Amino acid sequence: MTDALLPLPPASVAARLQRGEAVLIDIREADEFARRRIGGAISRPLSAIGDVPLDRSVIFTCRTGMRTGANAARLAALVPAPAYVLEGGVDGWAAAGLPVVTDARAPMEMMRQVQIAAGVLILAGVLLGWLVAPGFYLLAGFVGAGLTFAGISGFCGMARVLALMPWNRAAA
Repeated sequence: MTDALLPLPPASVAARLQRGEAVLIDIREADEFARRRIGGAISRPLSAIGDVPLDRSVIFTCRTGMRTGANAARLAALVPAPAYVLEGGVDGWAAAGLPVVTDARAPMEMMRQVQIAAGVLILAGVLLGWLVAPGFYLLAGFVGAGLTFAGISGFCGMARVLALMPWNRAAA
């Protein structure tokens, strides 16, 4: 067991996967994985990561490599042999010209939805406060306080509300 993940470039990962020598574990959340992923990758979200296949080498990935890097010790502890990380993540894989599976019908990632909604609400509050009435500045302050609370507590009320929207519901 090691406390680091050894980096592998996309071409090397592709070759290992093609030869059946490795398994690719994607640690992004389910909504991110559903929208864009590397074919054959196994989804094991970091928030609930459990058992990982141990019959082959394990290569972890995320969108850019930042999440795997930040959680290297935790991920490496899941496997008894050296573990690897895909350099650049799914973005690096795509930049190397390797194929990705994209489902444009899948909802946009929840974090991006929150960022867009928060940005629009803050901008609206500032513009309305400036152009209409100063009381609208409270909208920007309220959203900023909510984002701060979400960062501190891990609970995002805006994400909960957005999850209820029709575009985020699975088709029946």
